[in-house]
Amino acid sequence: MKKIPNWLKNKYILTSILFGIYFLFLDDWDIFTLARQNQKLKQIKVQDSEMNRSLKQTKKTLYRLHHIDELEAYARSEKFFKKDDEEIFVLSE
Repeated sequence: MKKIPNWLKNKYILTSILFGIYFLFLDDWDIFTLARQNQKLKQIKVQDSEMNRSLKQTKKTLYRLHHIDELEAYARSEKFFKKDDEEIFVLSE
């Protein structure tokens, strides 16, 4: 019969190992949950930067629309508005 190693007989080391296993794998905030949360955080940061870029573009467009000349140019180019005596041809590649 094999002899049990001395370090397994030490109650402090055994308790520390069990405590570590519990917190790494069995706790509510285990290592897998932390990795998943970190991945979600990265995705949210990417979405935040995209939203900020979109917000800046929208603010820029809104600033341009305060001038009547810019408003007419925007309506014609983006929304395809026309005057009564005009025809619009949309060319796409």
